[in-house]
Amino acid sequence: LQDAGIGFILVIDRRQDKWTSVKASILRITASFPGNLQLVLVLRPTGLFHRALSDIAFKFNKDEFKMKVPIIMLGSVSELQSYIDKTQLTEDLGGTLDYCHNRWLSRRTAIEGFAQKVKQTAQILQSFGTELAETELPNDVQSTSSLLATHTEKKDKMKEDIRLAVEQGDDILGSITKPVTENPEYKLNQDQLDNQTTVERLLAQLHETESAFDEFWIKHQQKLEQCLHLRNFEQNFREVKAALDIVSERLLAFTDVGNSCSHVEHILKDLANFEEKSCETVAKARMLASECDAFIQSNHYALDSITPKCSELHNLCDAIATEMERKRNVLNKSLELHGLLEKSMKWCDEGIYLLASQPVDKCQSQDGAESALQEIEKFLDTGAGNKIKELDKIYIEYEHILNEDLKVP
Repeated sequence: LQDAGIGFILVIDRRQDKWTSVKASILRITASFPGNLQLVLVLRPTGLFHRALSDIAFKFNKDEFKMKVPIIMLGSVSELQSYIDKTQLTEDLGGTLDYCHNRWLSRRTAIEGFAQKVKQTAQILQSFGTELAETELPNDVQSTSSLLATHTEKKDKMKEDIRLAVEQGDDILGSITKPVTENPEYKLNQDQLDNQTTVERLLAQLHETESAFDEFWIKHQQKLEQCLHLRNFEQNFREVKAALDIVSERLLAFTDVGNSCSHVEHILKDLANFEEKSCETVAKARMLASECDAFIQSNHYALDSITPKCSELHNLCDAIATEMERKRNVLNKSLELHGLLEKSMKWCDEGIYLLASQPVDKCQSQDGAESALQEIEKFLDTGAGNKIKELDKIYIEYEHILNEDLKVP
């Protein structure tokens, strides 16, 4: 592009041709040369007849060419070198420029093909990026997992295409710099330097495109993975929530406080068995809540949806643990009360038996009556620890477990 802006000096070698070919070349250039011409140098035919003819014909046909730039007819290579440095001329024009047209054409074709490949790659990546950005996130685990796998597969293919394109560019660059690699003293000519610059620029552009895509992919992959985690969490949450509701419902069914020590002990055993069985459900819920906390810490995109569910899990687990402990405490209190009642009733039964077993004739004498009284007083002393507290205190201390059967009318 820089050379095109400066303009071109065109060399036409017609030393072995006729004047008609010279004329045809100039007319063709006049009509269709695409660049900005600064000067046209023509090596005219070397044959005596055509040499003389070209001089005469050129003078008489100058206006026909309608060239806006100078056209200079040269008779020899030495004259050409007064206009263009030898380093810019090929060997067949007496210069030192290492040039092979087939090689130049092959390399130019390769460079242009690589440039087109870079352009296509950028367009494909942009199109793929747009597709990813516009993709709606699925609402279930299976679809999300499938989408992540599909996008990852496409991404891997894109990366492979980029790798092949970079490899193509490196090969072209290597072929350009091969002379320097083989001989460090070799100096690349301007055309080779321009080609090197072009390929390096295209490679840099390709790497920049790849870096931008990699950065975008990391964010997209993270979003899809977060979506997959969210869908898994939502599915697990529904399952765990249903299990916790069943645990809560069954726990609330433990309303019986028992009507005897053995009955209360049986209920306590059932409660312990139920707690052991429900431990797995509660532990699973707490683990899910911990995962939920990790989502919140990682700044998950769906915090508005996750945070309430996380709080609900913590609250349900805490509520079950609290209710389980409350039930246990109530039953222990019931066991304590029934133990006290049974002990008191046993003492009362022993007292009744003592009174009933006193012989009637024993009380006919003063000594017998005093002996019976002492025996009763001694028994009463043993009941100091078996006395039930005042009823108002009983009602206060055992309020939560007193039922109609236990209340005194």
